[in-house]
Amino acid sequence: MGISLGIVGLPNVGKSTLFNALTDAKAEASNYPFCTIDPNVGIVTVPDERLDVLSKLSSSKKLIPTAIEFVDIAGLVKGASQGEGLGNKFLANIRDVQAIVHVVRCFDDDNIVHVDGKIDPQEDIEVINIELLMADLSSVDRKIGSLAKKAKGNNKEAVEMISVLKLVKEKLEANNPARMIGLSEDQKDKIKDLNLLTIKPVIYLANIIEDDLLDSESNKYVQAVKAIADKENAEIICISSKIEAEIAELDKEEAEEFLKELGVTESGLEKLIKTSYQTLGLITYLTTGEQETRAWTINLGTKAPGAAGVIHTDFERGFIKAQVIAYDDYVAAGSMVKAKEQGVLRMEGKEYVMKDGDVVEFMFNV
Repeated sequence: MGISLGIVGLPNVGKSTLFNALTDAKAEASNYPFCTIDPNVGIVTVPDERLDVLSKLSSSKKLIPTAIEFVDIAGLVKGASQGEGLGNKFLANIRDVQAIVHVVRCFDDDNIVHVDGKIDPQEDIEVINIELLMADLSSVDRKIGSLAKKAKGNNKEAVEMISVLKLVKEKLEANNPARMIGLSEDQKDKIKDLNLLTIKPVIYLANIIEDDLLDSESNKYVQAVKAIADKENAEIICISSKIEAEIAELDKEEAEEFLKELGVTESGLEKLIKTSYQTLGLITYLTTGEQETRAWTINLGTKAPGAAGVIHTDFERGFIKAQVIAYDDYVAAGSMVKAKEQGVLRMEGKEYVMKDGDVVEFMFNV
């Protein structure tokens, strides 16, 4: 399954610099608003040391990690939902992503212009959130209008949908994003086609300077972002886009040494990927053999047939059973054959719920 994250924020908060560093795509990054006119897209492979280990044990010809798509969306400004700045063009780009990475500037630098002339994370976040709310309100109003005639004719589906839409409209008008309304799965399903912007999960990314990497708690701007994230039950991570840009220029060993010198254990990319998986409720299972060792991304709670379907729909349709072993047990055994001999290889059926790190071989018949 594909994972797509949209990077948003006001102009000049470090979005494109961060995007370049994460994806090494070299999107243009200049010190003026609207530098990013078209959404830049970068595909990033997900670091997973388990793949290297399994690949060596299986003498695999290929190693295929899973990947995340980052979309760098141009800076929004006040009035974007009414066409200000570059307007709805960019709001539309956000509709296609699964989660939003909201970059917030949390550092002072007189050499980098702030679009509003001052650093105020709370106000910056409100600007973006209001524009997304306004865009959603517009979508909800249009949908209610298009269903009005059917509802008057007592069309059951239209009546039920309008009921949900009016609830959403009321909450949006009270400045509550759709993700915080507490909609049931059935209600979410009814308005799924609207692809509301504020229903998407958000990760707040505080862009800090190097000096704050080890002590971000003392940064007053970070604390302001954290207060908002806590209120929304959202994740917050602190990353220095400048440091990430430096790491992007290094090879793996140099990057590890650089991080060690900084006193941090993981790069911003690794931190963001880990947080993204947690936010979206995703896990990884693994397949390994002589031809290839590969990582597969699935939703937490997926049962074995559904996991098999990620490889190919025929695998799910003709699912019989799955040979499953935990990654640590596989490494300790050294191979599927030895794992079977040691009794740590399990045969699981259709009701088995997959776990992160499961090494699997599916059996199917079509």
